[in-house]
Amino acid sequence: MTDAPTPLIQKGSGLQVVVGLGGSGLSAARYLCQEGYRVAVTDGHPAPPLASQLPEGIHTRCFGGIDADLLLQAARVVISPGISLETPAVRAAIDQGIPVVSDIQLFCDACRAPIVAITGSNAKSTVTTLVGQMAADAGINVGVGGNIGIPALELLGNEDMALAVLELSSFQLETVSNLNAQVACVLNMSPDHLDRHGDMLSYHQAKHRVFQGAKSVVVNRDDALTRPLIADNVPRLSIGTQAPDAGQYGLVIDADGQTHIARGTTRLISADELPIKGQHNLLNAEAALALGELAGIEIDSMLETLRQFEGLPHRCQYIASVDGIDYFNDSKGTNIGSTMAAIVGLGAVYAPKDGKLLVILGGQGKGQEFDELAPLINQYVSQVLCIGEDAAVIEQHLRRAQLGHDVEVHQCHDLARAFECIERVTKSSLSQVQAVLLSPACASFDQFSGYAARGDAFIDLVQALAD
Repeated sequence: MTDAPTPLIQKGSGLQVVVGLGGSGLSAARYLCQEGYRVAVTDGHPAPPLASQLPEGIHTRCFGGIDADLLLQAARVVISPGISLETPAVRAAIDQGIPVVSDIQLFCDACRAPIVAITGSNAKSTVTTLVGQMAADAGINVGVGGNIGIPALELLGNEDMALAVLELSSFQLETVSNLNAQVACVLNMSPDHLDRHGDMLSYHQAKHRVFQGAKSVVVNRDDALTRPLIADNVPRLSIGTQAPDAGQYGLVIDADGQTHIARGTTRLISADELPIKGQHNLLNAEAALALGELAGIEIDSMLETLRQFEGLPHRCQYIASVDGIDYFNDSKGTNIGSTMAAIVGLGAVYAPKDGKLLVILGGQGKGQEFDELAPLINQYVSQVLCIGEDAAVIEQHLRRAQLGHDVEVHQCHDLARAFECIERVTKSSLSQVQAVLLSPACASFDQFSGYAARGDAFIDLVQALAD
C-alpha cells in the first residue's frame, strides 16, 4: 500500500468486496449496502457465524476460502483487520491497482465529528475508554469504538455524535490514508505482531499512519518511537513519568513521597485519589488528560472522571487480597511491552514496602524475545511461574539474560498448577511476595479461547483461595 489518497468511488458504482466476515466486516457490508453500493462478501471460513446477519441484498457470498477471482472484479476491497495484506488473493488485487482499505477508512471518509485516534502497543483500550468516559461525563455526545467493542461504522448511526474516540490497531491502520484526526496519539511502542508485520520497522510504520493529517498530537516523552515526523507547527502535548516542562503533563513527587499528575508546575491530582494503581496507569491518565484537552474537554470534569474510573477487566485489574497477598489480573498483557509496564507499575508500589511480585508468564510467545524482561524481574520480582506452550522458551531467554540468582523460576504447565506453586512458595517464611501478577506477555490460544477466558480462570482460582 502507498500513502496516496484513496480514490473516490461514486456510490452505486463498481463492486465493493468485503474480505472477512467478523464484526468489522459485517458492519462494512451493512454500511456499503445502505449507501447504495453493489456488495459481495468472501471469507475463509466455510460457514461464518455472522453470515446470517448479512443484508438480503448481498447475493454474492463466497465462503470456504478468499475468492481471488472475485477480488479482481472489485472496484474496491474492504479488508478486515484479521486478514493479512500478503494473503495471495489480496496481494493479487493490490498488484492490479485495486484499492484495498479498512472499515476505518470508510468511517473517516464519512464521519463529520472530530476524531480522537488512539493506538500503541499497550493500554489502547484503557485510554480509549477513559477518554470516552471523560467526554460523556462532560456532556459531549461521544461515540467510542474501533478496535474496542463497537465497529467504527456503527457509530455513524448516531447522527448527533459530536466526538468520535477510536482505538486503532496496526492491522486497521495499515490500510488507512489521511485519517485527519482532531488529535492522534501513539501511546507506546514495543515489539508485537511481528509474525504479521515482519519486523519492527513495518510495525512502526503501520502505527504512525495514525498521524496522517492530524490536527494535533500527543507524544510520550519516555518513548522516542511514539514521536511523529510532522510539521513543528502542529499543536502537541507530551506525557511522561518525569516532571514536566511548562504546559506539558508529567509526574511530580513531593518530599513526603506523594506522587501527583501535573501539568507544568500545577499539581492536578494525586495518585492516591485514583482507583487505578501503578505508574503505568498514571501515564494512561496523563494520556487521557492530554488527548481530552486537545479535543476540548474541560479539565475539572476530566479530573472528576479520573477519580471514579476503576479501569478495565483483565488490564492490571485488582481481584482480591488473600492472606495478605494482593492478586492482579493482567491477562490482556499479551506482549512483552505490556508486561514490562505492569511489572514496573506495580513493582514501584510494593518495592517501598520491601515487597516483591510473583509473576505468571507464558502462553504463545508470537516469536518474541523475552530477554528484555530480565532486568525488571531482577528489580521487582522474586518468583516467576511459567505456563503454556512457550514456558520453556521464556525460562531459557530469561536465564541467558542473566536472571538474578535470587529469582526462582518454576515450570507449572497451566494456571491450576501455578496456583499450587503459589500456595507453596508464599507460605515460606522467607517469601517476600506481596502481590501475584498474571501478566503473561503471550497470547492465550494454546490453552484458552482468548485473554478474557484466561483472566476469568485466574479470577476463579483466586476466589477459590479466598473461600
